[in-house]
Amino acid sequence: MKLRKVTAAAAAALVLSLTATACGGGDDSDSADTGSGGGDKIKVGIKYDQPGLGLKEPDGSFSGFDVDVATYVAKELGYEPNQIEFIETKSADRENALARGDVDFIAATYSITDERKAKVDFAGPYLLAHQDLLVKSDSDIAEGTDLNGKKLCSVTGSTSAQNVKDEIAPKAQLKEYGTYSECIAGLQSGAVDAVTTDDSILAGFAAQDQYKGQFKLAGLKLSNENYGIGVKKGDTETVNKINDALEKMVSDGAWDTAVKDNFGPANYKNEPAPKIGNIVQ
Repeated sequence: MKLRKVTAAAAAALVLSLTATACGGGDDSDSADTGSGGGDKIKVGIKYDQPGLGLKEPDGSFSGFDVDVATYVAKELGYEPNQIEFIETKSADRENALARGDVDFIAATYSITDERKAKVDFAGPYLLAHQDLLVKSDSDIAEGTDLNGKKLCSVTGSTSAQNVKDEIAPKAQLKEYGTYSECIAGLQSGAVDAVTTDDSILAGFAAQDQYKGQFKLAGLKLSNENYGIGVKKGDTETVNKINDALEKMVSDGAWDTAVKDNFGPANYKNEPAPKIGNIVQ
């Protein structure tokens, strides 16, 4: 086969042609249009390491309440499960991921706060969680004051355990581990007496097969955490569409089913579904 020699002029013409095509606003079929639905893919931010909420399984699939909610919402926006690309979105990067357009929306234990509302818009809330304690099933810890003299675990950088010590049990011994998985392992071994964070997160861990029946929630409701779905600031159309989807999920019973499937084994006494669109902190 003969190779044709490409002249400098021809090469330049080719570059100009490609540049014009790229700048001409051609059809980007891989980009989701969450305002109208029906694109090839939709990118959804979730957690990868929270059992019962957002977890990447060893086989590459995803499970959890946030995953179920996101899948339902995406379907209402016009996307089948095989059109959803779940992207790990860590807490510290959620606002930036939306601003950059890395994801179309985020369902990742994303508590609605005034500070966050200044940077992103929220649909929902779709779950009301509370700060709580996870203890062994045979533990006598029933009130916050029972933690005096006990070892209380939370993750490094979290304010949950410090809040308990400051406001409820000043003689509690704080233990900080790198992850909640380490805290749960410490609770199982007896290295700590209780773990504190959102009750939904605790229930998700307790519902794992290897822990079933070993732990219980104290049910203290130490704070209110309204989980919302984060959307890029100013995208009111998508917020409204997601709210419509969440309302449908509650009304047709899919919301209750998702709660029981993901938190039921931990005897999680969930709050009723919050009023969708009531973004009040």
